[in-house]
Amino acid sequence: MKVVVIGTRGIPGIQGGVETHCENLYPELVKLGCDVTVIRRRCYVNPDYDVDTYKGVKIIDTWAWRNKNLEAALHTMMAVFKARTMHPDIVHIHAIGPSLFAPLARLLGMKVVSTHHGADYKRAKWGWMARMMLRLGQWCQVKTANRIIAISESIADDLAYHHGRSKGVDVICNGVGAPTNPTGHQYLDSLGLERGNYILTLARFVPEKRLDLLIDAYSRCDTHGMKLVIAGDSDHDNPYSRALKERATAAGATMTGFIKGEQLAEIMDGAALFVLPSAHEGLPISLLEAMTWGIDVLASDIDANRLPELNDSDFFACGDIDSLCAALERKTGAPAARRTYDMNRYMWPTIARATLDTYNATI
Repeated sequence: MKVVVIGTRGIPGIQGGVETHCENLYPELVKLGCDVTVIRRRCYVNPDYDVDTYKGVKIIDTWAWRNKNLEAALHTMMAVFKARTMHPDIVHIHAIGPSLFAPLARLLGMKVVSTHHGADYKRAKWGWMARMMLRLGQWCQVKTANRIIAISESIADDLAYHHGRSKGVDVICNGVGAPTNPTGHQYLDSLGLERGNYILTLARFVPEKRLDLLIDAYSRCDTHGMKLVIAGDSDHDNPYSRALKERATAAGATMTGFIKGEQLAEIMDGAALFVLPSAHEGLPISLLEAMTWGIDVLASDIDANRLPELNDSDFFACGDIDSLCAALERKTGAPAARRTYDMNRYMWPTIARATLDTYNATI
């Protein structure tokens, strides 16, 4: 089966939830016999990953204008036309913004599977025009995609309740790989961090992640000597990301920037607590990654974070600094030993087999 993937910035080594999803999913689908090509945005390519294949996945780079408002739309439109020349069995579009071009793909005679990663129009970074276009993209997905993959039950429920689409909607969760133990702790040493004595968060620097709330709570409450480590960065330098970095520095937080591989393994392996204060998520990969490491977790109580593998004590009221402070003081005052979560439904081989079933049901 020949599959062309569009809507993602690309793989490998590119920051973002959709990108991490694709980087892990498609090599597994190649193992299952799929011929997969990812059309990547050239402006995001890391020189270390300037490749034309990755773990069996073919990669085609095309030009993209690095502009947060127009980049995804322009690149997806070009990618749809490029995909048509490749005669795929399936074109797989990721996210509701790029799904704006699902009707074009159908018009060009292609079968479309579209993954709904979350209601992006709820993200604070978008203005009214962008939100309107994202809602239109969701409408195009609902009305024209042959099949839809929802990454959480809450997204599927929303599509059924608000948009009347339940037929041809498959719930296939985001996934995580098994952790790879770090070979040492040189990176932690370079940051002046002590294993088991810091709070970790991992996110892009965008308003809906509410890192500002976490920084303010950390400044205000007693975390029993634990440091705050913020891993991640912004896709585009902007006033919000610059102000957030200044705020974090003033609070004494350690910022790592965007990290992967051995550095991320060291950071995950040494964390005492993982915190996700988001106001909006689809299904948070960073939270799932922390759970695979057995880290004690604390998350905002939005529907997307309410995983059945977690307990009521793992949540605080979204956007409520007093609730977050109380939870931080409780969690850091009695640090939990490594926890064991049931992660079976989040394993990539399981997700890949379910995705292949969706493909087979489409053609």
